[in-house]
Amino acid sequence: MIGSIKLKIMGEEKVIASGLTLLDLAKDYQKNFKYPIILAKIGNMYHELTEPIVANQEITFVDLKERMGNSVYVNSLIFLVSYASCELFGKDAKIVVKYSIDKGLYIETNFELNEKSCKALKDKMKEIADKDIAITKCRVNREEAIDYYEVRKDLSKVNLLNCIIKSYITLYKMGGVYDYFFSLMPPSTGCLKYFDIELLNNKGFVLLFPTVYIDGIKKYEHHPKLFDVFKEYQKWADIMKLGSVPSLNKIVSNGHIDDIIRMEETLQSNRLLNIARDIFSKKSNVKIVLIAGPSSSGKTTSCRKLSMYLRSFGLRPIEISMDDYFVDRVKTPKDENGEYDYECLEAINIKKFDSDVRKLLSGEKVRIPKYNFISGQSEEGTTEVTLGSEEILIIEGIHALNEELLTSIDRNRKYKIYLSPLTILNIDTHNRISTTDNRLLRRIVRDNRTRGHKVEDTLKSWRKVRLGEEKHIFPNQDDADTVFNTALIYELGVLKTYVEPLLYSVDSSSPYYEEARRLINVLKTFLPIPSEAIPDDSLLREFIGGSCFK
Repeated sequence: MIGSIKLKIMGEEKVIASGLTLLDLAKDYQKNFKYPIILAKIGNMYHELTEPIVANQEITFVDLKERMGNSVYVNSLIFLVSYASCELFGKDAKIVVKYSIDKGLYIETNFELNEKSCKALKDKMKEIADKDIAITKCRVNREEAIDYYEVRKDLSKVNLLNCIIKSYITLYKMGGVYDYFFSLMPPSTGCLKYFDIELLNNKGFVLLFPTVYIDGIKKYEHHPKLFDVFKEYQKWADIMKLGSVPSLNKIVSNGHIDDIIRMEETLQSNRLLNIARDIFSKKSNVKIVLIAGPSSSGKTTSCRKLSMYLRSFGLRPIEISMDDYFVDRVKTPKDENGEYDYECLEAINIKKFDSDVRKLLSGEKVRIPKYNFISGQSEEGTTEVTLGSEEILIIEGIHALNEELLTSIDRNRKYKIYLSPLTILNIDTHNRISTTDNRLLRRIVRDNRTRGHKVEDTLKSWRKVRLGEEKHIFPNQDDADTVFNTALIYELGVLKTYVEPLLYSVDSSSPYYEEARRLINVLKTFLPIPSEAIPDDSLLREFIGGSCFK
């Protein structure tokens, strides 16, 4: 065929006319997807749909139910919100993307909001989506981009672009507005039809959208404890003038980062000390402290430090890991792929766990089991423990907050702690650093240091870890008595020095190459921060090494 090219599309060999774009081809495959196609994956790399097709390519299309497609979709929605705000409230209207909460993004504005104006914003976004306005990729001189944002009085973009050493950068244009994003973009607004807005206060709302883990748009459920911790941390960051990566870089370049490290470590330790003080004030009732949080939240260090603080009040903590109550591997349920599912509740010997805790509360001696992760068998422990008047149980595990455990024990005898690194440091007003990415970077460093795992090993297991968190951890967070934020505002600058060489080791032939490259691009915005000033009892030491807690 004259003017034709051969390629493989969605696993099938095809011959198509030359001169077509990925978008032209995507239209023929849209019927196979529930949501609009967002990107094309060629080999191991993602491409925008506006790109031309060349011969001998292996093309797979993705929608927002795929992780990278979802990331692009969310960033496109942020662009849509920003553009619609200017259209509705004037060119000086600005939004600031703050943090993730309940499968959405909390966004603050510089204009007043109420139910009427929030509905108007949502309607304007739908109108722009229906118009299918082009989102155009533009290669521009960095200095010209800085001038553009200075005229628009967008200092967050000015500060960010001043941190970038490239002579030319990529901006995206929607209507007459340009924006800068750390992701690819869809070809137009026509695909951005799946979203909702929930008014939270007169200067903030939650942008809701479908996620990889939940189909459709989940009705917003407010999590006041989590939200208050975010706000508290944000208030401290504002006082320290640490609202963004460029502001952190400025402190690093001025030689004052050691002061920030010492201040924040003291602040975080004081928060945990106050939790210990609260537990001690309830010691006449509370005999069990239950601690849960998603992967790489710093549960080990938090438990050790909490035990130390409780000992300083005269209590004698007994630490128990729920991992030691795993059933034998051969009895572990399997997931849909036929692999052992260590994340599910049934992987725990609930009957023995409940029985042992009840015995301890009644004053009996108990021999805590020990799980052998090499043999995959539960073994009898070597030490007997008993719970006297001054002893208190500290139990850590992903299911620790689950109400299906310890059902026969009164709630007032339990003190529940949910912990997670609730990241508030953003790259700029429209580009955020997710708590999930923060945890992932921690885990890559720790897995490599303690287990010799390659980056690909951690990235391969990450989706399964995240599914377990969505099912078993996040639904129970509201039952916690307190939320402990384990994030450190300076930590990504430190992690950069450890994780960047690991990420660069991922070859372009790897299916995880694009994910490694995405994380590298985020870390490029940070100046490196040396670890010498980090104390040995820091939670960050759990990941980078050098912790005094073994």
